[in-house]
Amino acid sequence: MVIGLTSNMRLMVVALAVLLAPLAAQAGEAVTYDVGGESFEGYRANADGDSRGLVLIIHDWDGLTEYEKTRADMVAGMGYDAFALDLYGKGNRPADTGAKKAETGKLYEDRARMRTLILGGLAEARKAGDQETVVMGYCFGGAAVLELARSGKAENVAGYATFHGGLTTPKGQHYPSDTPPILIMHGGADSSITMDDVAALSRELEESKVPYEIQVYSGAPHAFTNFDGARYQKRADSLSWGAFQDFLATNLSESERKSPAR
Repeated sequence: MVIGLTSNMRLMVVALAVLLAPLAAQAGEAVTYDVGGESFEGYRANADGDSRGLVLIIHDWDGLTEYEKTRADMVAGMGYDAFALDLYGKGNRPADTGAKKAETGKLYEDRARMRTLILGGLAEARKAGDQETVVMGYCFGGAAVLELARSGKAENVAGYATFHGGLTTPKGQHYPSDTPPILIMHGGADSSITMDDVAALSRELEESKVPYEIQVYSGAPHAFTNFDGARYQKRADSLSWGAFQDFLATNLSESERKSPAR
């Protein structure tokens, strides 16, 4: 009974934090940086006091918006430094569906560029210090997270996490056997990314012997974590955020380390 009560109380705390997050004032700051001579604008939110590690956030198809900034602030409030990168370029924030498809399409068609921009954002995030990192992303950003994982090019990464992200592996790609742990958080009612896609990824990760966990939330549609979206589901959002917190605690060092010089 005590265990059940503790679990319920924890879920209530997580749910409250998720509910209040969109109302909180921003704690971080915009950061302009260059990758290959192009200008990008990310968002940095530092942990108060000692940092437990770094979380790199990859945006969905809207580009870097207030949503990712809010999530970065939430991560910072948990004791981790957070950096939300930009894959579209400074000032490029597509507003309509056609423009969003065009921007993601450019990167899906040029995955080498996608990987370069992610690594460039990671390098910017680590300018304050080469911290152990978990890379996470939403929707398109989740697909980008797995693109980085398959590349094996990111050093000092402790894990990868995706929220309702794309799961399909392009032809010719695979997951290296030494890929860090992967956490997949998926909506059971997602009609964009099906349970067949989930099963296919599970088989692939098993074959590659990559440690992974897949959580499926019943009744949750695609984009279930989007606070302002029509498909937002509070229960799935709270459960997935709690799972992500546990993933960070497990895979980033528990020992306290001084935050790098700001």
